[in-house]
Amino acid sequence: MAPSACNAQPWTFIVVDDAGIKNRLADLTADRWLPLNHWTKQAPVHVVIVVEPGNLASRAGAKVKKRDFPWIDVGIAAEHFCLQAAAEGLGTCMLGWFKEDKVRALLNIPETKRIGLIITLGYPANESIRPKNRKGIPDMVRWNSYG
Repeated sequence: MAPSACNAQPWTFIVVDDAGIKNRLADLTADRWLPLNHWTKQAPVHVVIVVEPGNLASRAGAKVKKRDFPWIDVGIAAEHFCLQAAAEGLGTCMLGWFKEDKVRALLNIPETKRIGLIITLGYPANESIRPKNRKGIPDMVRWNSYG
């Protein structure tokens, strides 16, 4: 039920729950040179979000406003997905680091399509939430002007 510009819903969600495909997909989210995403095989499900073109009204608005609405819409839909998963007791992690061409080939995604995100999904191993380092509100919020 995520909103999108002109109700275009410019996304396709590919749910990967086949263990063999999921493990091959997980390998494409890790990199031996950077310590990223080496845990992804532990998640039983991966959801790949493919960015689709907006509808005519959304595409026209994007040209006028010089905004890439489908990418914004995919971010909104992904966050709605993660919030609903949390409400169901599931854990998620959005991944932006992956080998896009190889993911596209693995899942038969046309070369003309872009992959917005991959979301891992599963029940957390424990209920504790690790401490997070976040900016303070004064570092993120301005009142009435930027300056």
